[in-house]
Amino acid sequence: MSFSFNFDVHARAEDADDGDVVQISANVDNSTTKHDTTDGKSAEPPAKEAREHRPPSDPGSLLEDAVPETVRLGTLPPLHFLNETVLERTAPERDDQENILSRTAAQRSDLISGVYEGGLRVWECTYDLLELLERDGETFGGKAVLDLGCGAALLGILALKRGAGQVHFQDYNSTVIDQLTLPNVLLNCEEEEEDVESEEEDEEVEVMGKGKRVKEDESPKETKAKKQEAEDSGPALKKRALDPSQHVSVARCRFFSGDWTTFLALVLKEDPSPKYDIIFTSETIYNTAYYPALHDTLHRLLAPDGLVYLATKAHYFGVGGGLHLFEAFVEQRGVFALDRLWDMNEGLQRHVVALRFKKTKTS
Repeated sequence: MSFSFNFDVHARAEDADDGDVVQISANVDNSTTKHDTTDGKSAEPPAKEAREHRPPSDPGSLLEDAVPETVRLGTLPPLHFLNETVLERTAPERDDQENILSRTAAQRSDLISGVYEGGLRVWECTYDLLELLERDGETFGGKAVLDLGCGAALLGILALKRGAGQVHFQDYNSTVIDQLTLPNVLLNCEEEEEDVESEEEDEEVEVMGKGKRVKEDESPKETKAKKQEAEDSGPALKKRALDPSQHVSVARCRFFSGDWTTFLALVLKEDPSPKYDIIFTSETIYNTAYYPALHDTLHRLLAPDGLVYLATKAHYFGVGGGLHLFEAFVEQRGVFALDRLWDMNEGLQRHVVALRFKKTKTS
């Protein structure tokens, strides 16, 4: 069983038990795109009732047999996520009431409209958006963030690690939230006090009376390298994630499954209903039938001065959507101004755009 993105990346493979570290470059083979192998048609799926998912009190079940990988990109903090191949191979032992793990494997499909909407994959454009955020130095301090169509949730996890006040995650499939999103967030959430202690340990000081001296048998550089190697190891990551005391950051997170229409209805019942300073959505405009629900969700949930980051391909073969059609849809609605932030014009073109509310003209 093989689902391949054919990433052209610089990778350093560690021991299988220690996880993998992947150094992402901007050079990606664009031959892969979301596709529907069921009937090739761009059809609107039936409504999938939205619900909120609570993190388990004992996360051990979510991380059993987990093999984490680590993405490192420039100055961004490391982002840990579960190995997709292991997730597929252990599908029979996992709680999957939607039956998407076995069904996608059997049909060799990245997308089954109305059944599975691609959330088990880390799609190419997610890495494009991560690179843009690294370039622009966004820190998310105190902001409310929504990762819409989150899948592996790397974008929302980055916001959480960089100081967002709250981060909400949404995906179409409940199995994706339970078996991928939640475990990935747990892998990345460490107690804030631990970071302070780690910085102190980097210097390896020994207190002697009233004085301090650096441990002589290791340089600070060597010590930091050893610490980094330990942090990237699979067992160490899982040990931290299995300790509920490490999850104070999870209190800033909420998790939802369901289609966008029912998700929107669910959160709008709250008083006050949430408004997000930043909304991430990556590779979600592949089907034109979804545009009204997506646009309405962005319209109703974005804060007045908020920003939507949308990462996409120019065209999605087999399902018919893409940036040009979405741009026309947005222009027709007249709610948002759309700005191009990043373009890759070779091969199958990829883009990152920003949506902001249009300013009302004053006389």
